[in-house]
Amino acid sequence: LPRECMGFLDFPFVAGPDGDTRRFPGHAEVLRYLQSFARRFDLDGLVRLETEVVRVSRETSGTSWRVRYSRKASGSEKRETDEEVFDAVVICNGHYSQPHFADVAGVDAWPGKQLHSTSYRVPEPFHGQVVVVIGCGPSGTDISRDIAGVAKEVHLASRWSLSATSEKLPGHANMWFHSEIDRAQEDGSVVFHDGSRVKADVIMHCTGYKYNFPFLTNDATVSVDDNCVDPLYKHVFPPQVAPRLSFIGLPLKVVPFPLFELQSHWVAGVLSGRFKLPSKDEMVRDVTAFHSRLAARGWPRRYTHRLRDREQFENEDWLAEQCRRGGPEGWRREMFDAAMQVMVERPENYRDEWDGGDYDHLLAQANRDFAAHCQRP
Repeated sequence: LPRECMGFLDFPFVAGPDGDTRRFPGHAEVLRYLQSFARRFDLDGLVRLETEVVRVSRETSGTSWRVRYSRKASGSEKRETDEEVFDAVVICNGHYSQPHFADVAGVDAWPGKQLHSTSYRVPEPFHGQVVVVIGCGPSGTDISRDIAGVAKEVHLASRWSLSATSEKLPGHANMWFHSEIDRAQEDGSVVFHDGSRVKADVIMHCTGYKYNFPFLTNDATVSVDDNCVDPLYKHVFPPQVAPRLSFIGLPLKVVPFPLFELQSHWVAGVLSGRFKLPSKDEMVRDVTAFHSRLAARGWPRRYTHRLRDREQFENEDWLAEQCRRGGPEGWRREMFDAAMQVMVERPENYRDEWDGGDYDHLLAQANRDFAAHCQRP
């Protein structure tokens, strides 16, 4: 996404003097931005590093939470555990750490190597190899192009393929696009639904991640079934224990920072008493109606937290209304739509070539907003 779209609403994502100035910056620039955000608002002192939360359980009173954590003992390699009781817990552990592997028939007897995109770093280990990449999302397409520079062949398999046969990808002499994998065989072959097959050295699973909360006990009243965290009111509050337990950052396929900022404002406002939640029964009815709508459209449970473009904007508007504040500016959404369109039209090089095009007026408005923001104390 363009950096202008990604920034927090109260902290523009502008390039630093020694940073990555591209409109579509690399991961190091995103890290720089988050670190500068933490410095600007003096957040480092509120974070306990190298501390693992191992258990979160509700106290018998039902109005507080006992948190057990583990950390390295002072002057020792041994770890020590401790506990504290809190009025509320907000779960913000993300969902990009527990890899999900595709279920491939026969793969247990297949002799090649399997790995997940979460462990990918550089392309050199794949030099001269035949690599099958499962998944054509951002990770699958980026890693495929990265590996293609050194691999013998790269075969990108996707359930979303509309072709009945394999296709060579334009601009690459050694990349093919296939329908999803049908099976893997003991002779090293990978067979696709379109009938084509290759003898592969590696299967790379770019197949997403699982929501995982190993520290939560059953009294949290939520469960994960087919990657759906349920029940949650508006993807944030479990009705039975709201507002003393909440989740930030579950939605998928969204512009993350502005949405999560609004979720955080809402949770903080509810916990401070400035905003009120509906009754437990009203929240339960809302969750039930939400799942009924998903079922009616044939949406599988694993896509519960996947917000489509318009849905994420509607969710942002709803959160902003709850927080009695403005949501993301209109130019952000126009720029997002423009970026999605150019990504589809020029997936190989849109990051390097797109300069705003007909959307220069959006960039001008973004710059005016950023300049005004920087004048504030």
